[in-house]
Amino acid sequence: MTPAHTGDHARKLLDRVRAWLPSGHIREVPMFGMIAVMADDSMAAAVYKDGSLLVRVDPAEDTRLLENAGASRAEMGAGCSMGEGWIRVDAQTLGDEATLKAWLEAAMRYFDKPKSA
Repeated sequence: MTPAHTGDHARKLLDRVRAWLPSGHIREVPMFGMIAVMADDSMAAAVYKDGSLLVRVDPAEDTRLLENAGASRAEMGAGCSMGEGWIRVDAQTLGDEATLKAWLEAAMRYFDKPKSA
């Protein structure tokens, strides 16, 4: 269920994100002014109230992905970088399904990557 305080653009983007994610245990969790979309208890993506998207990507892909239009280093407040592998994609860039799908595929490559113990 989408929280009531989420703006219309964010709600629409949440619906689109959920449609592209693989089936399984998907849930939405409000956190830090955004709605995180969790897949099996790990954040796959998050939608900000303004309709922009936070994606967690493989740090090895970070520099290349930041070259895409609308992509920037995610911040946890003005000037506080979240570091490599955290990218924010502005809402205007996410208008077409191919672009959204490409960002979610990048997030899922990281999500599906075997983690070191």
